[in-house]
Order: sequence, then structure tokens, then C-alpha cells
Amino acid sequence: MAGKGKSRPPAEESLEAIVAAARACTLCADHLPLGPRPVLRAEEGARLMIIGQAPGTRVHESGVPWDDRSGERLRDWLSIPSETFYDPGKVAIVPMGFCYPGVDARGGDKPPRPECAPLWHPPLRAALPAVELTLLVGLYAQRHYLGKARKDSLTETVRAWREYQPAFLPLPHPSWRNTAWLKKNPWFESDLLPELRRQVKAMVRSRRTRT
Repeated sequence: MAGKGKSRPPAEESLEAIVAAARACTLCADHLPLGPRPVLRAEEGARLMIIGQAPGTRVHESGVPWDDRSGERLRDWLSIPSETFYDPGKVAIVPMGFCYPGVDARGGDKPPRPECAPLWHPPLRAALPAVELTLLVGLYAQRHYLGKARKDSLTETVRAWREYQPAFLPLPHPSWRNTAWLKKNPWFESDLLPELRRQVKAMVRSRRTRT
């Protein structure tokens, strides 16, 4: 079995140990065309968590989450600079799949590997008690975290964002392929983005100190 001994969360509850183990995971190695390279960031004190889909080829190469045009748009939506976005003590970045999953028959990226989130998300979230708001970016994150509370479509789920507050805030994927969606749904920019930015600003204003 690929990755034997490197594909389970450690028994200890240290966030640092869990993140290190996740970065060493090779559970899905046989299914990954570019091999395993788990990409995630998290440190104690983070109050905001971002859960996206899975790395693309550029992020796989750099090892930096959201290091692409989608990341540029996402940071614009959040209205925070890169230094804040990439401060793991303020923003935990934990995608549904940690590794690049490959290309599907239509030329797009495959879905995140199904083994990843059920294995790693529970211990990671348990070790991040300061998280107050989780952004669910895209359909896969919304399916996993909202379950039956999710609406019939991504559009309706995002439109109903108030129903999932204060713990979650669903967003469309910031891919430039979704530019047409944004034009068809002007309420996203006029109604949701101002509230998203207000909440994010409150989450990243300062690190929560441990008592």
C-alpha cells in the first residue's frame, strides 16, 4: 500500500504534528499523476479557515496555496493583502484535497480525492479551536460541510449564505471560468461581498492570544 506509515493523523493532538503528518501523506500516490505534494497551511490562533477544492498544476509546482489567478480573485473578494492571506496564524488554508488530482476527460481538473477530507479535516479542525468563520469555496466544500442543508445548486446555496452563519459562508469558486456566473448574479458583488469583507476583516485584525 502506497505511503504506509505516512497516511494517518498522529496520535498526539499537536496541530504542528498533524500538519506535518498531512504534508507527508502518500495515501493517494497511486492515483496522482504528478505524485503527492500536499498543500495546506495552518497555525494555532487562526480565526479564519478557507476550504477550497484541490491544488492546480501551478500550486503543485510552487507548494503555495492559491498561487494562481483564482487566488488573485479570491484575495480581491476578501480585500486582504497577500501577507495577511498567507499568515497561517490568521488564515488556515485547508482544501478538500491536498494534492493535484489530475485532469478529467473534458480537460478540467478532477475532483479532490475522496480519501483526503474525511481523514485529515476532523483532526485539523479539532486542533484549530480559534476558528470562528470557515469559507466554503466551491461545490465540493459545500457538499461536505453543509450536507442536507445545502440547496439544489451552488447558486442557491451561495444566495442563502445567511442561513449558514456564523460558522460558514459559502462562495463560488473564484476561477476566471466563473466570470459569466458573476455577471449573471450581481447580488454576489452588491450584497455578499461587503459582508464577506467585513467579517474577514474582523477575523484577521489581530491574532487571538491564548489564555
